[in-house]
Amino acid sequence: GDEASQAILRKHDAIVRTALGRHGGREVKHTGDGIMASFDDATGALECSLEIQAGFDARRSGGQTPELRVRIGLAAGEPVDHNGDLFGSTVTLASRICNAADAGRVLTSDLVRQLGSERGFLFEGGRELMLKGFSTPTRVFELLSKGSWPSSSS
Repeated sequence: GDEASQAILRKHDAIVRTALGRHGGREVKHTGDGIMASFDDATGALECSLEIQAGFDARRSGGQTPELRVRIGLAAGEPVDHNGDLFGSTVTLASRICNAADAGRVLTSDLVRQLGSERGFLFEGGRELMLKGFSTPTRVFELLSKGSWPSSSS
């Protein structure tokens, strides 16, 4: 019923909004069953994504029901800002990547992977996807974790 679904949505929103606040994310809009957010840098977006997934994993391993799992899609670029809402190919790409992700997973564009790899984030392989609205295949990567910084020798 509506009351139960609203309670689940409140739990979802609390996990996501807490992570956004901790990692410099800005909630652009609530989409009904998700939240569109923007970040000033890829590091904040990647750290936030990992925290969101960890929050849902902790909830599930704690035996809370119903089980909630979310999909996250990340892209980097310069969206069009109109009256506080974001539009353009970067936003569309992030949405299409999100739609391609499995529940409980974070998929990123190649640019986000490149930026994240420079900061110690670990990604799995990569695969080419034909995404609606894009004429060429898009290479996407799954975010796995934040590893340690590469050691440098003097």
